[in-house]
Formats: sequence, C-alpha cells, structure tokens
Amino acid sequence: MPKDKLKIAFYWAASCGGCEIAVLDINERILDVVSIADIVFWPVAMDVKYKDVEGMPDKHIDVCFFNGSVRSEEQEHMAKLLRRKSKVLVAFGSCAQEGCIPGLANLHDRKEIFAKVYLESKSISNPKGIVPKTRSEVKEGTLKLPEFYDTVKTLDQTVSVDYYLPGCPPPVKLIINAVDAIAKNALPPKGSVLAPLKSVCDECPRKKENKKISRIYRVHEKTPEPERCLLEQGIICIGPATRSGCGAQCLTVDMPCTGCGGPCPNSPEQGAAMMSALASIMGLEEEKDKYTDEDVEKLMSQIKDPVGTFYMYSLPSSILRRKVMKQ
Repeated sequence: MPKDKLKIAFYWAASCGGCEIAVLDINERILDVVSIADIVFWPVAMDVKYKDVEGMPDKHIDVCFFNGSVRSEEQEHMAKLLRRKSKVLVAFGSCAQEGCIPGLANLHDRKEIFAKVYLESKSISNPKGIVPKTRSEVKEGTLKLPEFYDTVKTLDQTVSVDYYLPGCPPPVKLIINAVDAIAKNALPPKGSVLAPLKSVCDECPRKKENKKISRIYRVHEKTPEPERCLLEQGIICIGPATRSGCGAQCLTVDMPCTGCGGPCPNSPEQGAAMMSALASIMGLEEEKDKYTDEDVEKLMSQIKDPVGTFYMYSLPSSILRRKVMKQ
C-alpha cells in the first residue's frame, strides 16, 4: 500500500443504508477516490472483520465516514473503536448527525418497541411471547446479541466528531466537495458542517409573497401551484429552518422540504425554529388583535403529527431528545 495514499473507512450503524448508496452515486468520481485513497474498512462492500479494525494501530485510518445513529451496544462499540482508530471522524448523513428517522423511536422505550414488534402486531404469531435476549443458551453453546438501547443517540452524543456531512442521504455535490477538500488537505476548522450556510429557501426557485395562511394541508390533500411557495399555500415545508446544499430538489417536484439537511447555522433547535416560522404566517380567516386559547387550538389541531413533522430528522439531537422515561 503506497504510503502517500489516504486510508478511508465507511461504517453503517442504525440507518437505512442510503448513505452507502450515495457514495456510489458520485459515479465516475469514485475513481478519484481510488486514486487518492485505499478503503481499509467497508463492511457493506468488503469482507473485513471487526477484529481487523481492532488490530489496527490507533489513528491508522485517515478519514472515517460513519453513517447511522447509535441504537445498540454493537454500534456504540464500533463508534468508539473507529473514533480511536481514525484521525478524522465524519458524521455522514442525517442519522449520524441528528438521529433521523430511527430517532423517532425515542418516543418509546425498548419494552414498548419489543412489545409492538414481537407481541402485538397483527402479523405476528408468537404464542410463547419470545422477545430478543442478549444471551441465549443452546446445545451448541451461548448465542449473543448486542443490547438494544432504550434511547437512540447521535454520533456526537457517543464520541467526539470532527465534521458533519448532512442529508438523507448527503447530496452527491456535498460528498464530492468533501472528497475534494480531503484530497487537497483543505478541510475547514473541526466541528464544521460541510454544507452551505444558507437555508433551503435561499435555493428554492418558488415565489414568496409573505402571505398568511389559515389552513394547513397534508401533501395528499392539495395540488400545489407550481411556482408559489409551498408554505404560503398551507403545505408545511421545513425549508426556512433547514440548511441548504441539496439544490431544493424536492421542491422542484412539488414536494415540501422535510428537513433532512439539519438546522441552519446559529439555529441548533431545528424544530423550534420551524414552529416559530410557521407561527409567523398562521392566521385566522378573520384576523383578530389577540388569539384566544380556542383560536390557537384550532390552528394547531391542523398539524396531525407535530413530532413527525418538526422533528422527523432531529429528535435525538433536539432539546427534547426523547420522551421522558418511566421511573
């Protein structure tokens, strides 16, 4: 292995695997990666064992792209191991950065999740009520499974992180820019998010008229006007509270932003920022000087899934983090 080539690693924790595919979506630019780096660990594509990583000297890996939130004992172990073995650790994608869709499990605890999945679902036939255990004795010996945690954590709630590459998955352009920066040794200061500073609204071509709305529509309830701001048509779009870098791709096909780019700079609480933005344009059919409690209840009742709407990607990283655990 040439000494001047970088050593890169990829790891997939609690996520859908889309970030792994996004790496391949850079197409022929993957050849540029190969020209500057050797991939020394990538379980989804290579037959490399954990013991191989454990045997590496500390800081042997130049850059590790870690995608997925931390849901289990195994993932926590790998996060700590790869942190120790890597000079630079990148939270690659929304799951690693914010917790993302797996993080919505923080509305429940392990007992509730296991009951739903293994005992209560209508498609389940489990008369003995068996649920996963960390250890099980069979005639061949002891079988072991990693512990399933009550709480989904982000990567930086587990180990220190050097850079964040947002998106679900990260846009190809941002991946290419990150690879170029690594190749040129031109990465920004540690702790930086490798994405533009502006919001998705700044990339969106739709026209904004600063109009108030009196009704919230779900996506399937309204055919939007193609050139007008979706939020001003009553369709919740998280663009005002979301960092850009995606080119507003969803909005160009009449789908609202759901917030996968993470919070804008200087606004770490994405959900609260979006609720504030929405509150500023929500009104009633007949404007009043002061809303009554009933007025507020009427407006808010139109939002059918507040947590799933405002914290789809960011619940574990938010100030809410999770539902309060039972004592």
